[in-house]
Amino acid sequence: MDMTKFDDIRPYYDSEINEAMCRVAENPLFNVVAPYLYPDENIDTVKNRFRHFNSIHDFQSQVMHNAIRGVVSNSCEKYSYNGLQFINKEKSYLFISNHRDILLDSALHELALTDNDYRTTEITFGSNLMNPEFVVDIGKSNKMFRVDRGGTPRDFYNKSMHLSDYIRDTITQRKESVWIAQRNGRTKDGNDMTDQGILKMFSMSGSTNLIENLAELSITPLSISYQYEPCIVQKVREVFISKTEKYVKAPGEDLQSILFGITQYKGKVYLEITKPIEKSDLLAFVGQSKADIYTSVLKMIDERIQSNYMLFDTHYMGYDVLNSTHDYLNIKYSEQDLESFISTMNKDLSQIEGDINELQKIYLGIYANPVINAKRYSVQ
Repeated sequence: MDMTKFDDIRPYYDSEINEAMCRVAENPLFNVVAPYLYPDENIDTVKNRFRHFNSIHDFQSQVMHNAIRGVVSNSCEKYSYNGLQFINKEKSYLFISNHRDILLDSALHELALTDNDYRTTEITFGSNLMNPEFVVDIGKSNKMFRVDRGGTPRDFYNKSMHLSDYIRDTITQRKESVWIAQRNGRTKDGNDMTDQGILKMFSMSGSTNLIENLAELSITPLSISYQYEPCIVQKVREVFISKTEKYVKAPGEDLQSILFGITQYKGKVYLEITKPIEKSDLLAFVGQSKADIYTSVLKMIDERIQSNYMLFDTHYMGYDVLNSTHDYLNIKYSEQDLESFISTMNKDLSQIEGDINELQKIYLGIYANPVINAKRYSVQ
């Protein structure tokens, strides 16, 4: 195989890490980031350490994993996870996750793997985030690969095929696992639904029938939930504006969201690694049309993500306030909890211009929709 085929999207090789780390150390942004990562160390000492990194493992083990542990310590009351018993350390998987935070969804999954001696995964990295060079070097040194978006229909098709080829090659030939979100962009309304286009992209590169092509990837749904929704003010604002006009992101908005996600208080966070979708699961769809197979597999992914979503008190409060009920009062939350939740909501919404009733509806829906989805699967 042509080893340069994926040079436009792949992460860095170990042989490229040292040069990238030297660029990172010399970048002016390093002086801003380093004190957060190493508050008790001299900046020149830290720069010198970076200049001696020579592998992805060096960078991930000495920088990224410690950084994420710091984020958890500083902004989470508790981070817990389950489901590692479903995956084999010797196998590779296509982890498909609901998406609530640009950075943390994948980072927290990586932390769970690392702390239990599993290999880290390669991670999708939207082309919209591939700027400036400092971010590119950090991302590609952290096993992130580029996902290109936009362009003409033909461009989109070609990019999707290229990405599909890369993912399949990564999993089946290089035996590396991959993390990808279930849809383009974060979930803004609390409804974690898999985009059929993602599933179709997975299958584009297969050489046999649809069921075999999907089975080969070992699709493994992930469900991550936050007690306090990351970047909720930004999400409410975007949904509100999008109801009447096309939402256009401000320059640097995605990077700002990353910083908000890292620093804002998230309360309790939970990750569930669900059972991989095996070939035996997919054989139940033999004889269906392609369209029906896609629908069936999407339903399976969504059910595993939504039924394993950890519901916190905020979700139940959002549901009750949105529906003017008290179904979960004194069962999942107290009057005092509710007063605090409403006070926080009012404070958050005071930062957004617009019809307050509509803003409240959007805000509450972000928390309430996971409860509604759980009811669908009789999980509450």
